[in-house]
Amino acid sequence: MLNIKDLYYSYTKDESYAVKGVSFEVTEGEIFGFLGPNGAGKSTTQKVLTGLLPMQKGKAFVAGVDVRKPNEKLFNSIGVSFEHPNIYKKLSGYENLDFYRKMFSVPTEDPMKLLRLVGLEEAANKKAGGYSKGMKQRLVFARSLINKPKIWFLDEPISGLDPTTANHIKDVIKRKKEEGVTMFLTTHNMYIADELCDRVAFINEGKIALVDSPRNLKLMYGEKIIKVEYTENGQIKKENFSMIKDEDKQKLNKLISEGKIETLHSQEATLEEIFMKVTGRGLK
Repeated sequence: MLNIKDLYYSYTKDESYAVKGVSFEVTEGEIFGFLGPNGAGKSTTQKVLTGLLPMQKGKAFVAGVDVRKPNEKLFNSIGVSFEHPNIYKKLSGYENLDFYRKMFSVPTEDPMKLLRLVGLEEAANKKAGGYSKGMKQRLVFARSLINKPKIWFLDEPISGLDPTTANHIKDVIKRKKEEGVTMFLTTHNMYIADELCDRVAFINEGKIALVDSPRNLKLMYGEKIIKVEYTENGQIKKENFSMIKDEDKQKLNKLISEGKIETLHSQEATLEEIFMKVTGRGLK
């Protein structure tokens, strides 16, 4: 669904590139995470792929369309949920969606259905300019689904949302994956990437440092450690046990057989820790 090869982009149109030789593929029905700090090149890549920035160097095909020659088929096939809401403030939530759906030449969703989906049904007839920041973000999220996209571009989809709303948005994303929608998710939020993405690409200073599934990355870079809380002489003790060292495994098995363990957790690496190991910097 997405095939990108040696993508470069410079805002100053010189050798100062915001994106430098980026290459990757995304298969149908996959959630592909583009993980990196602010300024790493995530949004620039997304803007090129969605036709908001012109292709300068490299090749990119989205839904079979050459991005160098964007056309109606491309725009009918994609949906884009921006991090920063761009809405018509003098129109109601319903009017925003109703206006936007008329731009497409494919069957579209019922605006009210989408407003219900994101919890904005009661605010449907209120001017969008009076919406809170979170409501505006949900409106943009709903709008990105109006043309029933085959490829869905999500830019920081839960940024700034309260936990309940964020969980609801994640549920919508999971349902769309079950429906076969392909997603390109840009974020610096390691938790949403870990929870939702089939694969992630680490991008830093315009270059992709690594591409793999979150599980494979954690197995590759994580330490095989078990963190245990157990009782001894009426006291709670905490200790880390290696899953490799024989003496640690024997002691852990003894604690298990004696029923002394209170809590037990594997100490897998987080995506942020892995990103720091690979790039030498954090995700902020």
